[in-house]
Amino acid sequence: MIAAEALAAGLDTPTLCELAGWPRSADARDIRDAFERALAESGIGLPDRSLARRHALRRMAARLIDGEIAPVDLVADDWWETEVETAAEQSFAALIPHCDCCIEYTLGLDQQTWVAQLRNAALALTSFPPIGPGC
Repeated sequence: MIAAEALAAGLDTPTLCELAGWPRSADARDIRDAFERALAESGIGLPDRSLARRHALRRMAARLIDGEIAPVDLVADDWWETEVETAAEQSFAALIPHCDCCIEYTLGLDQQTWVAQLRNAALALTSFPPIGPGC
C-alpha cells in the first residue's frame, strides 16, 4: 500500500513499481529488502533505528487520537523500549505497559483513567513540532 502511495505521489523507481504489485502476504523480510532497495534507488536513506522508533511512536500517538487504533493496540509492540528524547515522548511511552492485563498492576491505573491519560499524552506529543522529516 505504501509503495502504491509513493508511486502516486511521484516517486518512481523500478523496485518501488515491483513492490507495489506484491500481495500483503509477501514475506516481511523480502518486503523490507525491496523497500530498502527502492529507497536507495531514489536516494533516500533510512533513519537509524532509534529515530525510526521515535517517528513511529509519534505516528502511533496520532493514530490513537484519530481513532484508527485502540489504546490496547499500543501494548502489542515493545514501545516501552523506545529511546525517547523529549518529555512528551517520555510521558506517552511511560503509559504503555508491557501487557494489557497488568495496566493496574504496573501503572497503578484503572482502565478508564489509563485511557484518558494515554490520550492526553498522545495529544501533548503530537502538539509539538515533528522531530524531523517523515513525522
